[in-house]
Amino acid sequence: MTEPPTVPPESTPPTVPQLDIRAAQPPAADAPPATGGFADRPPGYPSALVWLRAGILRDWRGVLGAFVATWFYLPVALLLAFWGGLTFAVAGLFAVGSGADDQVPQVLRDAPLIGSLIEAFLTRSGGVLGGVAGFVIGFLVGFLAVLALPWLGVADEPFALITGLIGTVIAAALIGVLYTLYRVLLEPRLLVVSGARQPSRREYARLRPVLDDCARRLGLPSVPRLLMEDDPVLSNARTYARHVVVTTAVLAEPDDEVAALLSHELVHWRTGDEITSAFVRGVGLPLTLAHALPTWLMRTFPHPATNFVVFVFFWPVLLTMRYVVLPLHARDVRAAEYRADLGAVLTGHVDGLRRILERRLSFETGRSGWDEAVCATHPPHELRLDALERASVAGAPAGAAEPVTVERLFNHSGAVGTRRTWLLVGALALAACLGTGGLGVVQWAFFRPQAAVDGYFAALADRDSDAALGYLTAQGSDTDTKLLAQLLRGKGYQPPTDVEISSLERDGDSATATVAYRLADARATATLSLVREDETTAGLFHGWRLSGGPTPLNAAVADPGVRLNGVELPVATEGPPLVLLPGVYTATGPSSALSETPTTTVAVGPGESAAVLQLAPTLKPAAIEAVEARVRAWLDECAKQTVAAPPGCPFRYYNSSSTQKVTWKILEYPKLAVELTGPATAQVSTPYETQGRVQVRGTTTYFGTSSPFEDEDAFTVAGVATADGDSVAFRPAAN
Repeated sequence: MTEPPTVPPESTPPTVPQLDIRAAQPPAADAPPATGGFADRPPGYPSALVWLRAGILRDWRGVLGAFVATWFYLPVALLLAFWGGLTFAVAGLFAVGSGADDQVPQVLRDAPLIGSLIEAFLTRSGGVLGGVAGFVIGFLVGFLAVLALPWLGVADEPFALITGLIGTVIAAALIGVLYTLYRVLLEPRLLVVSGARQPSRREYARLRPVLDDCARRLGLPSVPRLLMEDDPVLSNARTYARHVVVTTAVLAEPDDEVAALLSHELVHWRTGDEITSAFVRGVGLPLTLAHALPTWLMRTFPHPATNFVVFVFFWPVLLTMRYVVLPLHARDVRAAEYRADLGAVLTGHVDGLRRILERRLSFETGRSGWDEAVCATHPPHELRLDALERASVAGAPAGAAEPVTVERLFNHSGAVGTRRTWLLVGALALAACLGTGGLGVVQWAFFRPQAAVDGYFAALADRDSDAALGYLTAQGSDTDTKLLAQLLRGKGYQPPTDVEISSLERDGDSATATVAYRLADARATATLSLVREDETTAGLFHGWRLSGGPTPLNAAVADPGVRLNGVELPVATEGPPLVLLPGVYTATGPSSALSETPTTTVAVGPGESAAVLQLAPTLKPAAIEAVEARVRAWLDECAKQTVAAPPGCPFRYYNSSSTQKVTWKILEYPKLAVELTGPATAQVSTPYETQGRVQVRGTTTYFGTSSPFEDEDAFTVAGVATADGDSVAFRPAAN
């Protein structure tokens, strides 16, 4: 094994070296070139998947910082916190400053010296303290409101909260992976757009031998693709996932410095530092895009006024990047820089790297706006020089750590996973698939819109009113559920049958179902609206309910004795309003000696706004005969009277004021017209063509002379017939 050249005695640091650095044995000339699905990817990885995995999973702190800052809306939280604090501060400044004296107890205010001291303190500082307290309270309220607002809808559903967090993590990871693949696969085109180009023959002849020599010393059988960037002033180099971009100013540098520069970049390339950076940027992609604009403005227009204006408009994004993402990602970036510096030590070009670090702060520039804020966090160059001093002398004292070799520097990536790991992953995947499949089956069977429609009609078929009401959004807090249950269980109720869902359209949390059914031996269709429930069942499933509630009766039932399915309905002024569920109801009305109510049906379809109940009592045929008998008996009583004007009777004699021996005889009874005015009342009248006739006889006295008389006259009967138990009563109208 070859040893790196030692540092000349005059440059040897006085400190004892702590690391033993050993370069790799140069690979054989006929070593096979690297193969894989990604051209120019670094060697040492069994597959491209292992390469991507190693870079993605390395910096968990940076990923966590980008995830929290982006997906928990930290810039928005800072903005709202600032304005909330400012608003509360102004309120506290005036509220506390104007009323601070009133809050002091009277005993303390009247105390000598102490009272005046407290009053002076509150007068001069009460508003300030209130403003400070208000700002702190407003800041916390605004900040926490943004963090908690996306989760308020699922705060009472732990499973929904967990799945929401998991979904957010998966979305962030997926975007990070896709962005990483985008950067790796399209890297050649992206670099060309940014200004990189293929090296010329002179540039290639100048740099490629140095690059190959450094790769051999690092044990790398292949090198990244070399690109150039036209910059004759700054000597810089940048490493990407599959490329190294070198500025043209590097061509004028000494070979030792060029080799140190390329050795540093080769370590970055081999360890996949760009993959780590790309994944962190991908996880925080929305924040990356939001940060790109202010960074571009400050880079393109470098002026204090521009920086001030940009900060005023973008300070939440800039502060989030500087104080949240940057500190968490800086540890991995700085460790990567120290590790890359060891590449120059392993290749024997530590003096060249030392001169580069002493001449400039850093020889790498940012790769993007995000890199300038996050990834360009190189360690202080003095600390890097100090690390080089400790690592530049070969050999290590007894008891020191194991020597740093290429194998330890690059580590062994290994396979994608061990057999045990794959078995565990497979078992977890199988369990997840079975669990998700089982939950999907339960959701499909019991928590679809179709399940709500089927369950609603099934509850009606089972005559279960409580279950049917449970499928409605407006169940009616004043619904008489006990009466409704009796109506469904009563004789004469017919639920809808032959129910078929002909179509169902869903739009987000609402759905529309067209249902065909049979009701009272007639086919009908109805369009039902459904909404998804906000609350969950078992913390996992959102069910559906039919919009609306039970169907109200068209008008309150005022008369007693009305029955539906054998259940007597309450009078209109008693209890809550009557509502009905879909189905056919058998309605009957009261009966009396005068009238009877034919049985009728009330058909209530699903989704109807009102149910119509029409009960029409009819006059009993026997009631007419009973009324006529009552009227005849009354007329007979009138005819028995021996006065010219029987009181309360429908006939009288008008021709003389002095009559004697008066007798009445009914020649023809009137034919009556009886019209119901209610279940137990009827209006009795006499049509003109069916009037009765009466004969009157007697004697009249005129100036002491008596003479007999006889006369006939027509008369009519009017009055009210009422049902009196099982009999009929008649009350004549007043003459």
